[in-house]
Amino acid sequence: MIHQPQHTITSANPIGGAKLELALTFADGFAATVKLKDWSRRKALAALSDPAVFAAARVDAHGGYVVFIEDDLELAADNLRNLAIEQSGGIGHERMWNWMHANNLTQERAAAAIGISRRMLNYYLSGAKAIPLTVWLACVGWQYQRQQEMVA
Repeated sequence: MIHQPQHTITSANPIGGAKLELALTFADGFAATVKLKDWSRRKALAALSDPAVFAAARVDAHGGYVVFIEDDLELAADNLRNLAIEQSGGIGHERMWNWMHANNLTQERAAAAIGISRRMLNYYLSGAKAIPLTVWLACVGWQYQRQQEMVA
C-alpha cells in the first residue's frame, strides 16, 4: 500500500514517563508531538498506559502506523496527524469529513456551500493542505444558517 506523504510517518519517538507523548515526523516534513494520555483512557487503548508498551512504539514498514503491540495495538498515521493538528489549535481533516457527513453533503455540494473549488476541498480532506480558519468558519456559518432556515 502506498501512503500519501502527509500520512506517512518517518519517525516516532516516545517521550518518556507518564506523559504518553510521541514525537512524530511525517514524510512531507511535518513534525509534531502528540499527547496520547486521554486516548489511553479508552478501553481499547488502555495498554498505552503501560510504560513498557508505550516505550516499544515503532513505525511499521510502510509508515502507515505506529505499532505498540504487533497485530494488537497500532495507531494510524492519518489519525495521529489529525490529532497533532487539533492539539496545536489547527483544524484537522477529520473535522471537515465529519461536517460533510453530519450535513449529508457530497464533495461537490460541500465545496459549493463554502465557496471553494472541489479540488481545494480534496486537498483539505486528504490532509495535503492545512484547513484555514476562514474555511472552517465558512463551514460553521453555513451549518448555522441552514439550521436557522429549518427553524423559521
